[in-house]
Amino acid sequence: MFPLFFILILVAVTAFAFWKGGADERYVAATCVLGTIATRLAISPLHERYASVEMGVILVDCLVLAAFVLVAAMVTERAGPTIGALVATLPISTGPVYVFLSLDHDAAFIAQGALASLPINAATIAFGAIYAGLAQRRSVAVSFGGGLLGWFAIAALVQAFHWSLLEGILLNVATYAIALPLTRRFRSAPMPPFVRRWYDMPFRAALVAVLVGTVVMLSRWVGPTVTGILAVFPVVFSSLILILHPRIGGRATAAVVANGLRGLVGFGAGLVVLHLGALHAGSAAGLLLGLATCVAWNFGLWWAGRRAGAVIAA
Repeated sequence: MFPLFFILILVAVTAFAFWKGGADERYVAATCVLGTIATRLAISPLHERYASVEMGVILVDCLVLAAFVLVAAMVTERAGPTIGALVATLPISTGPVYVFLSLDHDAAFIAQGALASLPINAATIAFGAIYAGLAQRRSVAVSFGGGLLGWFAIAALVQAFHWSLLEGILLNVATYAIALPLTRRFRSAPMPPFVRRWYDMPFRAALVAVLVGTVVMLSRWVGPTVTGILAVFPVVFSSLILILHPRIGGRATAAVVANGLRGLVGFGAGLVVLHLGALHAGSAAGLLLGLATCVAWNFGLWWAGRRAGAVIAA
């Protein structure tokens, strides 16, 4: 019954996208259809299914994810730093990691992984703040390298302790309280025109796809704690920085990252919901509720910004 229901929804959404949607909507719809067909062709027979890692399915899902990242990246470049940041802080890379992990591990593993990811989110906030500050005057190598050094240093420190849920929440709140005010002045910057190179989008999508595949494979040996840390490595921020900084400059790229720090508040809340949901209601419920939390938070930020702009214009 569920596969039939899924196919009906897929057909309806695809038909509507090709009827009323633009190029981006049609691209995403076609990707969903092709991904569904490829998954059916790649998956093992029912009696062997999920006895081990489904390498064919992982490959298909990574390619589909790469296609989605291409769309998200194009929206980011067209819409400016604020909207681009909200798109970039959706769980584009972390979400698929946990979805794939849930196919190979039980709900307790997913809950523990989300709990391990929560304090590492504070390291990502620090990464963004360090980069945004350095990018005002420094090169991409210095700015990105400084942010990455900060992320690894804080991640190593965090890994040295066992964090309860409350402690992880308090660490995130403290990091937000420091980073958000410090980066407020970096959020506004003009987005200069640029010419897209042929390798930009494939490179960015490949970073995300490689992360997903690596985390899923390593999770079979390293356990939920290290998996949770790897799952929230700032791969989307990193890809945006490496592509945008040389093309549009440090200040414009820093504006995307600084605006994205507000989106990480919702991402942290999504990890809390994922942990609690997986622990008490199972992996599927936790994943759906965690995703809904991230989307709702970013939608709220977009709506608040739109209303503020309307008030100023009036």
